[in-house]
Amino acid sequence: MTADWERQIYLSMTDMEEAVNSFLERILPCRETLGEEWIPVQKSRGRVLSRPVLARTSSPRYNAAAMDGIMVVAEKTYPASEARPVLLERGRDFEYVNTGQVIREPYDSVIMIEDLALPGEVPVSGGVGDAPQVIVRVPASPWQHIRPMGEDLVTGEMILPAHHRIRPRDMGALMSGGWTELPVLQQISVGIMPTGSEIIDSWEAWEPGKIMDTNSWTLQAMAEEAGYPACRIPPVPDNVEALKLALLELLEEHHLVVINAGSSAGSRDFTAAAIRELGEVALHGIAIKPGKPTILGMVKGKPVIGVPGYPGSAYLVFEEVVLPILRFMSCQPPQEQRPRADAVLSRRVISSLKHREYVRVTLGKVGDKLIATPLDRGAGGTMSLVRADGLLVIPRNFEGIEAGAEVEIQLLQELSAVENTLVSIGSHDLLMDHIASQMKGYRLSSAHVGSMGGVMALMRGEAHLAPIHLLDEATGTYNRETLRRYLDGKAFLLKGVRRAQGLMVAPGNPKGIRGLEDLIRQDISFVNRQRGSGTRVLTDYLMGQRGMKAQDIRGYDREMTTHTAVAAAVAGGTADAGVGVYSAARSMGLEFLLIGYEEYDFAVAEALRDSPMLEAFRRVLDSPEFRQLLQELGGYER
Repeated sequence: MTADWERQIYLSMTDMEEAVNSFLERILPCRETLGEEWIPVQKSRGRVLSRPVLARTSSPRYNAAAMDGIMVVAEKTYPASEARPVLLERGRDFEYVNTGQVIREPYDSVIMIEDLALPGEVPVSGGVGDAPQVIVRVPASPWQHIRPMGEDLVTGEMILPAHHRIRPRDMGALMSGGWTELPVLQQISVGIMPTGSEIIDSWEAWEPGKIMDTNSWTLQAMAEEAGYPACRIPPVPDNVEALKLALLELLEEHHLVVINAGSSAGSRDFTAAAIRELGEVALHGIAIKPGKPTILGMVKGKPVIGVPGYPGSAYLVFEEVVLPILRFMSCQPPQEQRPRADAVLSRRVISSLKHREYVRVTLGKVGDKLIATPLDRGAGGTMSLVRADGLLVIPRNFEGIEAGAEVEIQLLQELSAVENTLVSIGSHDLLMDHIASQMKGYRLSSAHVGSMGGVMALMRGEAHLAPIHLLDEATGTYNRETLRRYLDGKAFLLKGVRRAQGLMVAPGNPKGIRGLEDLIRQDISFVNRQRGSGTRVLTDYLMGQRGMKAQDIRGYDREMTTHTAVAAAVAGGTADAGVGVYSAARSMGLEFLLIGYEEYDFAVAEALRDSPMLEAFRRVLDSPEFRQLLQELGGYER
């Protein structure tokens, strides 16, 4: 019989708000156990006050000059006018004063230095500031240009309430109110425990089947960025007793522990079992995607959160679950909602009815439309985290959202940056990332939906340009017929590069593949590009020339959206061959069997012809650095 800890099932599939709120009620006592400490005001940024702070002294502590000038008795200036100026004598009627200095008796007003004049026409050495006599032509009013004692703060007035997180601008007010040290809550500290026998801490220990630990460092940085000291330990192997021992040690030092990985339902996922044996699993399973196997537990009166191991899941759960719990424990209000913006979805998104799904998107402004392009949705992906400008949240019980629909996006990027983004939707090539890195002053948002997908995006006004390589079978030419047929007058062609397409096969070509004709062999598995991509059009065209049929090729229906994904499938051994560009084969160390050359160009919206963004793009294409890059990558001509 399988032991209970050897295989777990999700105990629930709870809505996220319900899950988090019910857990916050459970951990309420944790807030009451936080101690108090006193720290210097100068080191208080980001700390949380344990009690209200009242002014110990008034600010200013005396009546102070608000301007450089002279202090006078206002009544003596009342007769002054342009026609009959009043002469004032230093020591009897006025004294010079600088900003911030004490206003002494009997003076009750300050006249600015620029409002004074000298008697007569003879200049006085050293200027007005040394003159024994001055004249005024405008009467002063009592207490003009004077900061009265307590104008800013009065002794006993509250400066900040309890549980306020101290900001840089608060520190000056605290010091002005007479505070040198402050009472603050003990800082919430976070213990982070990566798990998995396959997880390593150094590339030097890598071998097939091993995975470099990246999640725990990311989670530690997220905690520290939010103001919570964090400490991660080396990876703990998949062993319940080892997990329990490491967890107990972390709980001795920290207020909350995050266990990364081992929260799913596999035979080697032991996180829930370790928490259960030491304490209580309050919930296992939240209806979000990615991140559904999240665990909320309590051990020794402290929260323990099991975070899924895939990077996308770990990041999202830490953002949406762990950080709200940390804020609650440190007596902070919920995080303010991210700013929102309405955008047009550039391609269809299919979603599960069971979960709330978080889809990361890139953003760009095309005309008056904000365009949202979904990024890779795999929970294991990290580059979608890097490239994302926003989040599209799809509620439960939604099957998805169609292309062209208006959606609300949670912004992760300032809209000002989005305004200077060139939106590229179309065919994939490694060159697009290199171009993006060289576009000084502008960003390039590149979405890979295939050449025809890019043409359709231009037709809908949802892209600035579309990388395309579409073969016209009737003429044997690239791209021009496509523009004439679909985008006549709406777009023009910007010449790109000539690139080599071919079969990518494993090093040494172990299956002895010589050309496309060999793909019908039953001992060969193929990986294809998606329908609408230029590579797929070329493959089908060449197959038709050879009388080959799709049903005769094993794996013909297995589709990838990029050349690098095809190359990775071949390099990983899940396919024997795939069609792609030479640079992708070379990057993965594959052999390359040339099948032909094609034109990889850019269809550009007519409205963008004179745009500074397009000019920046052109400069990159024409630069010596770009030509050098083409030589280094191989398989390109410009």
